[in-house]
Amino acid sequence: MKHTKHAVLITALTCLLPLSSQAIETFTINIKDHKFDPAEITIPANTKVKLLVQNNDATPEEFESYELHREKIIRGNSKAIIFVGPLEPGRYNFFGEFNPKTAQGFINVK
Repeated sequence: MKHTKHAVLITALTCLLPLSSQAIETFTINIKDHKFDPAEITIPANTKVKLLVQNNDATPEEFESYELHREKIIRGNSKAIIFVGPLEPGRYNFFGEFNPKTAQGFINVK
């Protein structure tokens, strides 16, 4: 009986491994001259993704999106990771709060 319980537990844990080891797709967005590059990215619908935001400017910038409910200050010459999703198909705006006239971008979800 004891061995049966162990076998069931090992089988259950083995079935869960593929779910926990799935890599989250990463999308890189650079900040240079107070602009996002690329200014638009496309990500898959209904999937959690990781945004790697690299600030190549010497000054800080805040990645802000009301639609995504995200805000993150990224120091100059540094990077930040921001998780988004899963999202419904659509177009979601993000901007740099410290330079909103130039730092504008969109996430297209398909």
